[in-house]
Amino acid sequence: MRAAVLSFAILFVAATSCAAQETTVRVERNGDAVVVDVDAHMPGTLRETWAVFTDYENMASYISNLTASKVVAKKDHALEVMQAGSTKVGFMTFGFEAVRAVDLLPMHEIRSSLVSGDFKAYTSTTSLSPTGNGTRVRHHGEYVPKSWLPPLVGPAIIERETKKQYGEFAAEIERRKSPQR
Repeated sequence: MRAAVLSFAILFVAATSCAAQETTVRVERNGDAVVVDVDAHMPGTLRETWAVFTDYENMASYISNLTASKVVAKKDHALEVMQAGSTKVGFMTFGFEAVRAVDLLPMHEIRSSLVSGDFKAYTSTTSLSPTGNGTRVRHHGEYVPKSWLPPLVGPAIIERETKKQYGEFAAEIERRKSPQR
């Protein structure tokens, strides 16, 4: 298993909050592609959730497996975002780096596609909608890693890392809402 295999779990598009328990992640294989679907409840308003999910300049400070995250180009609501990091599996550490084109439909949707990095292909859509007590986040991504993904272990790791990341997003939303901030 190589870094490219695990890196897409890290790039979601982030666990200790109650919202992490309200996160459903489904990982499936479709030929060479790995399809990831997430349905999560975030503890903040639509504005608060949007701010955390699109704060690429600071994301490495609250998503534990990111070592770098920055906007490398911006024009209106179109960005290019570079992210790098690593994840541990047992005693092994896997690094990754990718540049994504990100189209923002403010307060509604984040669309990403691969520019360069550790995939053959990468597309995702993350949608946000307000609920009575927070924000519902739905994510659909299709990723084709450059290297082989073990049939059972790979999807399980992707599911675990994705749930962890969504928990970290929720924790950051809570932290920003805190009056001690």
